[in-house]
Amino acid sequence: MPFYVAPEQVMKDRADYARKGIARGRSLVGVTCADGILVVAENPSDTLRKISEIYDRIAFAGVGRYNEFDQLRIAGVRHADLKGYSFSREDVDARSLANQYAQILGQIFTHEMKPMEVEILVAEVGATQADDQLFHILYDGTVVDEEGFCVLGGEADAITERMRQAWSAGMDLGAGLTAAVGALAGPDRQLRAEDLEVAVLGRSNGRRTFRRLSDEEVAAVLGPQHEAVPAERPQSGDDPVPGDGDSTGQTPPEPTGAGDDEPPERA
Repeated sequence: MPFYVAPEQVMKDRADYARKGIARGRSLVGVTCADGILVVAENPSDTLRKISEIYDRIAFAGVGRYNEFDQLRIAGVRHADLKGYSFSREDVDARSLANQYAQILGQIFTHEMKPMEVEILVAEVGATQADDQLFHILYDGTVVDEEGFCVLGGEADAITERMRQAWSAGMDLGAGLTAAVGALAGPDRQLRAEDLEVAVLGRSNGRRTFRRLSDEEVAAVLGPQHEAVPAERPQSGDDPVPGDGDSTGQTPPEPTGAGDDEPPERA
């Protein structure tokens, strides 16, 4: 006979496994503002996106294993396209999409050996801030309807507490971005624009409300201390570094001091 393990212990072990995997990822914050919904993620990569567009007014964001929440993103895009094509574009909403995600994650958590190490956010912008919707879906299929802001992954409890102190109803996108970045960084760090991935669901952007913010736009809002550090470039008057394949034919200068024999830094 196979070994017996209590169902409570199996569920607890799976939940602990998923939480540990999610905690190793970088955090993400979704904020409702007067101008729309702002989603800010700590993500230095320029190609592996954590925030994406699902449909006209709906955005998707995930933390945890990239390959797993990217599969969920693709499934959400296909579901929304099929529903919008079969019925109407207005019939595609974040609530039904969140329920679909909850069913998928709950089924995998209950029946598969390994649960998905992901938490996802489905956000839909409304005509007013009161109509905005933020759905936080956990690894086990639990759906939480958040109000005002939502924090995923990493040190979620500490970031939520900092965000609760900084957030206020009716704040604009600039204030929301400053509050979100401050909550993600904490008192001991400073995040630059190149370390962030920022997108907004704007109420005045037309039908396609999703728009990404560039590093320059983020730095302009946060201030010069958050600007990207440019790479050092050699000055035009610097001599080339001599070597065996030097095409100039010039002999290297004689060293005049203890540190003069080191080649100059390259950009």
